[in-house]
Amino acid sequence: MTVLPVLTENVAQVWPEIEPHLEAALEFSKGDYNIEHAKVYCAMGHWQVYVGVEDNDRVIGAAAVEFVNRPNDRVAFVVAIGGRLLTSQERFEQFCTLLKAKGATKIEGAARESAARLWQKFGFTEKYQIVEVSL
Repeated sequence: MTVLPVLTENVAQVWPEIEPHLEAALEFSKGDYNIEHAKVYCAMGHWQVYVGVEDNDRVIGAAAVEFVNRPNDRVAFVVAIGGRLLTSQERFEQFCTLLKAKGATKIEGAARESAARLWQKFGFTEKYQIVEVSL
């Protein structure tokens, strides 16, 4: 499997394949976002989309990432992630490489407890109930 970015101009073309993954992830957003919000933010480029694809180009996971500039860091904030995008160290490293290419120095994400435990395997630590890892 390979992790790839989706260009903003291509979001509409791949939306049917990424929608189920993001929709499942947004079930845990506590009402902050729903799938229609995600569609608009992704299509407008406010959120960047990353996908996990198998050798046959089938999408098996997707993430929506918002970049936030702070005085000391450019943070890639994972708004939603679903499917099997980050299930191994290799995929996580591919994801990190793509985020670094966009200037990110850290990754953060709002995570429920079970997701936070998974992310800790990749080096994340708890930060005000938000997990992060330096890139």
